[in-house]
Amino acid sequence: MRAAIRVRHNSIRAEQAYRGWIKRFIFFYGKRHPGDMGKVEISAFLTHLAVKGKVAASTQNQALNAILFLYRGGLKQDVEWLDEVERAKKPSRLPVVFTPNEARKVLALPPQGK
Repeated sequence: MRAAIRVRHNSIRAEQAYRGWIKRFIFFYGKRHPGDMGKVEISAFLTHLAVKGKVAASTQNQALNAILFLYRGGLKQDVEWLDEVERAKKPSRLPVVFTPNEARKVLALPPQGK
């Protein structure tokens, strides 16, 4: 894996992160060889990260990218089905903004101090 990552000129930090996620994936399944696993196991691992691990969407996507790299770059397996694994989406957040009238009311309040 290390050689495959370095051939692509990725940073040392990216290499460490990918190796860490790949190791967690393998240990999650009791050290089973990744070649013996497929879409079901990968989806279950990513779901576990989100539900039990409560990781952010970007963290879950990083784990998926590491696993994709493992299969495509390390094991040289044709894994068309990995494109079907759903990526986590960042939750959309509506901006909270005062209306001009609300801002005037807040600015008109007397200062509160100690």
